[in-house]
Amino acid sequence: MRKFDGDDLVVATHNTGKLEEIADLLSPYGITLSSNADHGLPEPEETETTFVGNARIKAHAAAEATGLPALADDSGIEIDGLNGAPGVHTADWAETPNGRDFKMAMERSWAALETVSAPFPRTARFCCTLVLAWPDGHDEVFPGVMLGQIVWPMRGNQGHGYDPIFQPDGYDITFGEMDRWEKNKISHRTDAFRKLKACFG
Repeated sequence: MRKFDGDDLVVATHNTGKLEEIADLLSPYGITLSSNADHGLPEPEETETTFVGNARIKAHAAAEATGLPALADDSGIEIDGLNGAPGVHTADWAETPNGRDFKMAMERSWAALETVSAPFPRTARFCCTLVLAWPDGHDEVFPGVMLGQIVWPMRGNQGHGYDPIFQPDGYDITFGEMDRWEKNKISHRTDAFRKLKACFG
């Protein structure tokens, strides 16, 4: 594994919340972070069919444009009864002319499970893949996963996205009912970040 030995890192996102989350994670290492927005970079088109493929697109685009190492992630939910859908299209299922509506996306997912009479438990997993890319084209990949099942009706108003219908293994509450700090200890993103830290050690 190539170690990160620089002082500056681009986080390939326009999401300030994600930037803050990563800044907190990497705060012990004294790294200066910037985002795509800071460099005036557009969001590249995500044309791959896998999380790692789309994360690579974002990380390498930012590294090439800035000449700095760049970190990107791609994440979503895979539902076994839907052959892994929505997967990389998780956010797309929530798109409306007025922005994203994840309540609609969750209803669509449950209706699809009912249509195919998917057996119970309706297993699923949240996935997060981080890619750290260098300007010379090298990258390191860190996948994270949280296993669980889809439940209905929606429960809880914590978190975001599909959290109200995702019950992680070993728990009787959904991510939507879970304190955010408790969720952050076990989530798919935390799993990926835990592996990423090896690059900075």
